[in-house]
Amino acid sequence: MKLKSQALLAAAVAVANVSVAQAHVFIWGVFVNGVDQGTFNGIRIPAYNGPPPRGYSNSPVKDLNSIDMRCNVLGDKQVPHTIKVAPGDNITFDWHHNNRTIADDVIDISHHGPALVYLAPDPPTENSFVKIWEKGLYELGSAPFSPGKWATTSDIKANNGLMNFRIPANLKAGFYLIRAEMVGLHEADARFDQNSWRGAQFYPNCVQIEVVGDGDVELPEGVSFPGAYRYDDPGVHYNIYCSTERAPLAPCTDASIYKIPGPTVWSGAWPETTKVAPGPVTGPTTATRWSSWIQQSIVTTATFNQAGSPVPVATSRYTASWSLAYATPTAPSAL
Repeated sequence: MKLKSQALLAAAVAVANVSVAQAHVFIWGVFVNGVDQGTFNGIRIPAYNGPPPRGYSNSPVKDLNSIDMRCNVLGDKQVPHTIKVAPGDNITFDWHHNNRTIADDVIDISHHGPALVYLAPDPPTENSFVKIWEKGLYELGSAPFSPGKWATTSDIKANNGLMNFRIPANLKAGFYLIRAEMVGLHEADARFDQNSWRGAQFYPNCVQIEVVGDGDVELPEGVSFPGAYRYDDPGVHYNIYCSTERAPLAPCTDASIYKIPGPTVWSGAWPETTKVAPGPVTGPTTATRWSSWIQQSIVTTATFNQAGSPVPVATSRYTASWSLAYATPTAPSAL
């Protein structure tokens, strides 16, 4: 039974790296110095939350105390490919919604909020995530109820899903996880712990990398996920429609103030990031049908009948289980 459960989880990992029209946003590809590393390579793709065609990958995480805040659902599961990088390399994450093309809408226009990047050893430990890049509200709105310009919508969405940052200079060689996230604040005027229908929406996604070279700089102490954010943080509980020069509502007296959640950016990170033009995409650009999904920690695996409808054939329980020591990734076994 244990072997069968492990195989089911492996299958869920294998099919999790695709998306459909209802998806929110996650990373589809990684460019290193402008060179695409291949669609889905190195990316721990979040699980689907339901059967096709209505399920979608990367349902937002809103429970700040959930282990899913670390790398999303299935983020504890290694993927076969690890991307090799060197200190100083320019990294571009390619975020998308429905497909990996410039026609994709990336993220809904209402999902204004900050974008952040953390770096941690692989596997991460307590207080090991170090922030190396962030961008939040960078221009106030010019009219009442205008949300202003935010990283998620006015920068990354407007640039076809591209998020740019650099590997810290002289970083010590080894295996690391890059934890990137987009945050939607469109319902953050309420707190999830007080109203589970609303609250800030987090879209974390992790990428496996191997840093090569002879660098000797080690990461400092960082923060933990979960644990880095609180429901009463001003960057988590915030009314985006206050981010205007002429805020119309009483609670908007500090309209120009928005504090990105989490710690400050590490002093060893690059103060500026040079955008590198991405080259051609390698690998698929469109979605394929999935046959496994996770709802309320239950993994369901299905086959498809002649009409193309999913027919569940097996279930098992999924519980995140993070390793304490690094192990070389292996390809998922077949059922």
